[in-house]
Amino acid sequence: MSERLNVGEICTREVAIAFRDTDLVAAARLMREAHVGALVVVDEMPGKRMVAGLLTDRDIVTAVIAPGLDPRTLNVEDVMTEPVLTMDEDESLIDLLRMMRDKGVRRVPVLGAQRELVGLVTLDDALEILAEELDLLVGAIGSEARRERLRRPAV
Repeated sequence: MSERLNVGEICTREVAIAFRDTDLVAAARLMREAHVGALVVVDEMPGKRMVAGLLTDRDIVTAVIAPGLDPRTLNVEDVMTEPVLTMDEDESLIDLLRMMRDKGVRRVPVLGAQRELVGLVTLDDALEILAEELDLLVGAIGSEARRERLRRPAV
């Protein structure tokens, strides 16, 4: 990792995807099989996948289950969130955290130079990186105390 972390460095590159016409039950099964809470909905273009929307487990619960709709009659496109907030892979971790806070999102598709899907970054990914950085700070504090004890032993 570089000194200035960017979204491309911390995102998951293997993304669970669905298409607009994927039936909703199949999408839910895909989430279960992949152990994920969201699918990035994509449109296929020659050689790349373009982000069309995002389908979360919460979307299914609030838009389909809670109002009593039959999920067997719906496709991903009927329930997905669009437009989706995205970030370029070279944007900073700080920019990501600000956007997540300001917009109230926990999952953000990451785009490459041609606006194609290259990954997905989640709040969990960001927390893992921040935990590592906090661990480095704690280590620095402990190191300073050890150095102090060696330089100036107790009397």
